[in-house]
Amino acid sequence: MSTLIPRRTAAVALGLATALVLAACGNPSDGGTTEVADTSGRTTKINISPDQNRITTDRVDSIAAEVPEEIRKRGTLEIVDSSGSAAPLTFYATDNKTVIGVEPDIAYLVADVLGLKAHINTVSWENIFVGLDSAKYDVGFSNITVTEERKEKYDFATYREDNLGFEAKKGSGLKVTGPEDVAGRTVAVGSGTNQEKLLIEWSKENEKAGRKPVNIKYYQNDSDTYLALQSGRIDLYLGPNPTAAYHAATTGKTEVVGTYSGAGSTLQGLIAATTKKDSGLAKPLADALNHVIENGSYAKVLGRWGLSDEAVTKSEINPPGLPKTNK
Repeated sequence: MSTLIPRRTAAVALGLATALVLAACGNPSDGGTTEVADTSGRTTKINISPDQNRITTDRVDSIAAEVPEEIRKRGTLEIVDSSGSAAPLTFYATDNKTVIGVEPDIAYLVADVLGLKAHINTVSWENIFVGLDSAKYDVGFSNITVTEERKEKYDFATYREDNLGFEAKKGSGLKVTGPEDVAGRTVAVGSGTNQEKLLIEWSKENEKAGRKPVNIKYYQNDSDTYLALQSGRIDLYLGPNPTAAYHAATTGKTEVVGTYSGAGSTLQGLIAATTKKDSGLAKPLADALNHVIENGSYAKVLGRWGLSDEAVTKSEINPPGLPKTNK
């Protein structure tokens, strides 16, 4: 296993600053960019047109040789990503058909190093894992958190910090710093996600402490969730912090009222390229990621999506993840 990078404590994790907050505006001249500002006031202009001009890098023969022979002969890296529109992670460009975002960008960069053609397959969240289990897909790049439970079936090569965000209607006055702040609240979350796992644990913790449990709600898509948030049917939405912050910045209708590490109170969560256990891909993926971290192309990708604050200094293979029971 690779050497662990430094982890943030719970106190720091709860106060994490996001790279995408406070302000955003579209570019009326071309309709193909949007602009977001971070807490320091720095702005990032994001290209949301289908003409992405992605960051690229060269093949590294020694790393490409590590790829299992079957994949090398095929010549493509079958990448699976979720089909939901979740900017700036994975979403559709202004043509409503081109898949763009930081997740596909990193996947393309890794494929470059491995000397393979990236083939992005977009499916529903649960079908990511079904496809990996059946070997229909080689690797998932879809904001997948390392968890101890998932490590029983999958291998991981990390590439980004995992931070969660509680999103509320703008001006709600809510602030989330711990379980007690969501006691009795109605909170939406994605089914089968680590966000759901954390929220369930918080609800149980509230009940043990004599507080009201969380009223957890599930919606089919983000538009339904945000409609419920605006209408007051839910108090909060717990999702990936980059998505929550981007939505708040670009709509001006919501705000992030609390952040939390995706691995719980004592461990910094990590997002990772995910493969079927013992597929032979974890090492070449980690080596490719470490190469792009070292040559600077990784930093350029994160920068173009306003996510530099979530960079890691090293890709790790199967590091400690969200515990089966988070306390």
